[in-house]
Amino acid sequence: MRLVIATCSVTYSGRLNAHLAQAKRLLMIKADGAVLVHSDGGSYKPLNWMSPPASMRISEPDGQQRDAGIAEVWTVSAEKSDDELKILISELHHDSSHQLGSDPGLVKDGVEADLQRLLAEQIERLGEGHTLIRREHATPIGPVDILAKGPAGTVAVELKRRGDIDGVEQLTRYLDLLNRDPLLAPVTGVFAAQQIKPQARTLAEDRGIRCVVLDYENMKGEESGAPRLF
Repeated sequence: MRLVIATCSVTYSGRLNAHLAQAKRLLMIKADGAVLVHSDGGSYKPLNWMSPPASMRISEPDGQQRDAGIAEVWTVSAEKSDDELKILISELHHDSSHQLGSDPGLVKDGVEADLQRLLAEQIERLGEGHTLIRREHATPIGPVDILAKGPAGTVAVELKRRGDIDGVEQLTRYLDLLNRDPLLAPVTGVFAAQQIKPQARTLAEDRGIRCVVLDYENMKGEESGAPRLF
C-alpha cells in the first residue's frame, strides 16, 4: 500500500461528475488497484475513490497546469468503464509504501448465526417450559430461525442483531404460513434481538408477537445476569 499526503485537487468523471478543490489530503493506493482520497474528517469514508480493477498513470503537467503550480498529474482509469479519477498534485508532503501481506479477514462476533446457535442451546431463555424442535425450519418463503415447543403450543422465533419493523413483517409472514399447517397450529411468534427498536416493539405487540431482548455477552457466559423478557 502506498500512502501519500499531498496538496491536490481531484476530479471524477464518468457515470457521475464530481470535483474536490485544492486542499491537503491523504491518498491511498492499494495493491488491488483501488485509489482512495481521504480528508481529516468524515470517519472512514473517503471523499472520492476509484474501485478496482483500475490502472494509474502518472504524467507531467501540461503548460497551463504547470503555470497553475501543478507538479504531477495522476490519472486513474477504471478497466471496465469509462470512469476516470484525475488527481492534480501541487505539493507532496509524504510518500511511503508498505507491504501489508495477506489479511485473515474480519471475524464477526455476535452475528445472527451465533445468536441462533446460543438460543437453541439455551432455549429456556424464551421462558419456562420451552423446548427446541429445530433450527432453520424450512418453509416455502424461507427458513424460520428457531421452531420451539412452548406451554401453549408451537413457537416460531425470528432472530436479529438489531430488531426493526422489517423483522417483524418477516415473522408475521412466517406465522401466517405456519398456522395453516394443522400439525403445527396454533403457532405464536417471538421476535428476539440484542436491540429492538420502539416502532418494531409496538408493531410486534400489536400483532400478538412477544419480544425478547437477548444479552449476547451473558449468553456466552461472560457475565452473570438473568435474561430480560419483555
